Amino acid sequence: MKILVINGPNINMLGIREPDIYGKENYKTLLERIQAHAKEKDIDIECFQSNHEGALVDKIQEAFGKADGIVINPGAYTHTSIAILDAVKAVGIPTVEVHISKVEEREAFRQISYVREACVATITGRGIGGYLDAIDLLNKQKEAL
Repeated sequence: MKILVINGPNINMLGIREPDIYGKENYKTLLERIQAHAKEKDIDIECFQSNHEGALVDKIQEAFGKADGIVINPGAYTHTSIAILDAVKAVGIPTVEVHISKVEEREAFRQISYVREACVATITGRGIGGYLDAIDLLNKQKEAL
């Protein structure tokens, strides 16, 4: 199983940006936890982060025919990017949307998620543990086939 983990804008600032909302663990810790979890589950993981919408779209498109699943935290593009939605729809790869905070309990604009329409599930409010939950969900889905 191969899973692509995509992180959008400002996720690289974990631990620095609003730690009361996003936690004190930094981006390096997030990557280490994802890699360790994937190794334990014998899953091939690739992680990618960009602050640029086009780079995220390109990475999603590059996953076509290569990845069995995508875990995506589009960051602020969650609420604005039809391009990311269209890319996820185009590749047809099972995708789980992840948000570190409980977006459903935050500002009204954060209630809108364009990408969610193309996702098999959304995980919010679990901190960086939500990424591990998403990986497990995609792995179970693949095993069930």
